[in-house]
Amino acid sequence: MLRLDAVSHRYPGSDVDALEELSLQVPGGTAMGLFAPSGSGKTTLMRIASLSLRPTGGAVTVAGHPVSGVRYAVPRSIRRTMGTVGQSPRAATSPRLSLRRIIAEPLSFADGRRTPHASAYTERIAELADLVQLSPDLLDRLPHQVSDGQLQRACLARALALDPKVLLCDEPTAMLDASTTAVIMRVIAGRAERGAAVLVASHDHAVLGASCHVLRPLGGTE
Repeated sequence: MLRLDAVSHRYPGSDVDALEELSLQVPGGTAMGLFAPSGSGKTTLMRIASLSLRPTGGAVTVAGHPVSGVRYAVPRSIRRTMGTVGQSPRAATSPRLSLRRIIAEPLSFADGRRTPHASAYTERIAELADLVQLSPDLLDRLPHQVSDGQLQRACLARALALDPKVLLCDEPTAMLDASTTAVIMRVIAGRAERGAAVLVASHDHAVLGASCHVLRPLGGTE
């Protein structure tokens, strides 16, 4: 479902590669954990896999389709098959949107709307909120009115809104408490059980080992 072939990347101004000819395949129905310390290139890899950063070498294939563009240069049909969760929920959300509208964002954009009209998706939002254990009273709060863990659950719900076939999570439980980590990882692993290709990057081996087949370091298998 997700394949990276000999992917390399060198940032402008650098004389060394952040990634060098890395190959990785994540079949549908599989949760893979990428275990590596900070500074090892896993975030660069996740950005390439999520089609937000163009590799300087190699190829990315999603659901059998080679992808050469990034971001909105990627066909919508491919972008809709992918969901992403980042490390910082506050950096990934607008402080002006309620959790309800954050969850509704991909639903709205899929319908060609410019702003998330959450009222049109009440049933789906409620289903997603229940999945990530967000109580209904939290949905109309703004990001500054909830904890990091609650906001990250909303980000995960947003990533799952279009039932993605590929789910990419870069340090999704960093700095979260144990109970929130358990909820998030259980939901993430559940996507693989439903047939999605799931890739999770983390420096926490215990978190990955509980839910994923672990790869280390950036390509070695254990």
